[in-house]
Amino acid sequence: MRATVIYGAGDVRVEDAPDPKIAQPTDAVVRVVRSCICGSDLWPYGSMEATEHGHRIGHEFLGIVEDAGSAVSAVRTGDLVIAPFMYSDNTCQFCREGLQTSCEHGGVWGARGVDGAQGEIVRVPQAEGTLVKVPATQDDALLASLLTLSDVFSTGHHAAVKAGVNERTTVTVIGDGAVGLSAVLAAKRLGAERILLMGRHAVRTDLGREFGATDVIAERGDEGVEKLRELTSGAGTHTVLECVGTKPAIEMAAGTVRAGGTISRVGVPQYLEGPLGGPVFMRNVTITGGVAPARQYIEDLLPDVLDGKIQPGKVFDRTIDIEKVPSGYQAMADREALKVLIAF
Repeated sequence: MRATVIYGAGDVRVEDAPDPKIAQPTDAVVRVVRSCICGSDLWPYGSMEATEHGHRIGHEFLGIVEDAGSAVSAVRTGDLVIAPFMYSDNTCQFCREGLQTSCEHGGVWGARGVDGAQGEIVRVPQAEGTLVKVPATQDDALLASLLTLSDVFSTGHHAAVKAGVNERTTVTVIGDGAVGLSAVLAAKRLGAERILLMGRHAVRTDLGREFGATDVIAERGDEGVEKLRELTSGAGTHTVLECVGTKPAIEMAAGTVRAGGTISRVGVPQYLEGPLGGPVFMRNVTITGGVAPARQYIEDLLPDVLDGKIQPGKVFDRTIDIEKVPSGYQAMADREALKVLIAF
């Protein structure tokens, strides 16, 4: 099969790899139908030290089960399945609490002998607890939206849920990447009537308005904070969904949140220090968020996707095949593409 391997910053290759086989009774083998490049994949693409052998990459995929181990009964050969971006048994103490990302027997794709998702076939550990069966379809738009449940839309939803977004809360979303736009859609789905999107790329913020943003703020830093406070009579918003992961983004979150409000951060942090001192403390600001337990959310979000009530797959603005994955990384790094879909 063909699979994506990253060797260092700017060095992504598509290579031949052995076809995965069942290794444990709890495994399944899935032929990938749709995968994609994640914004978090751009961090190693931009900064990873060069390695001689490289490693597999990718963590979002939708596919068809080709084989299943003897301990797997929830899915069978021929089923179309969503794989969350981390695998889990869905039975341990943390999984039972809805925190499958901390599963005692779980892990990540592309590590410890597990295939990355940007390849033609993936061996899925803990398949019984990981994979979610969905109705078979060949509709490209629906496949794209189903794929977002593996990570990007579930992550936006996580940001909104952890912040406590509802019809009574005002919402700021920081970041007009795919996660930020997903957070806008998630906040709208949860009933928010005013959603302020902080982003400066018109094509992206236009999609944000389609998803439910009522205001767009192109300014950044202190100017952005000042503009948002002008739009909220000086108060800020009840919730801030930080979907970037940089220190300037979390600082803007601290500057735009209302007293007594909540900052929910789901951008992978690229900083070791942030605004956790006196001003945040004295204003009774709650800071929450973290890595999204997508497996916990998929079954809740799935009906609205299948019914067409939401179309999170619109975040994909470029489709490529497996051989063009290196150019897809470059396009996202150069901000020529919002989120790249890989079709097999």
